[in-house]
Amino acid sequence: MKSILLSCLVLVIMACSSSKSNPSARNADATVADDYGYSETNPIKVGGVNSGPANERRYLERLTGPNGEPIAYVRLGSCCPFETKNSAWGGMLDRYEIVIDGDPEKKILYLNMYDSDKLYAPKGFKLDGK
Repeated sequence: MKSILLSCLVLVIMACSSSKSNPSARNADATVADDYGYSETNPIKVGGVNSGPANERRYLERLTGPNGEPIAYVRLGSCCPFETKNSAWGGMLDRYEIVIDGDPEKKILYLNMYDSDKLYAPKGFKLDGK
């Protein structure tokens, strides 16, 4: 009986500590630079060279308007070559056009699928907890 309780306690502790490093559990309302995601010099770093396109889509699927409005996005293509240790040939950013439901202004975001960093919502957006 003691070993079962101890096992359950260990599992609970491990689950709580792993959520701290989970990107989806990070504080999405943290203050970020005004150009975060809007500039090729400050792209959103979703990481995962081999899973980079999937990571970009996962990030974009979590993105909402400032009041939770749904968004639509279209990949505009790659641009902006840069050096990265995560690719022998260097990296290219991906540009996405974002439309927030009810907002006629289109926004352009830059995503980096090579490098990782904490994920936040750019100014004018929120990240949901999916």
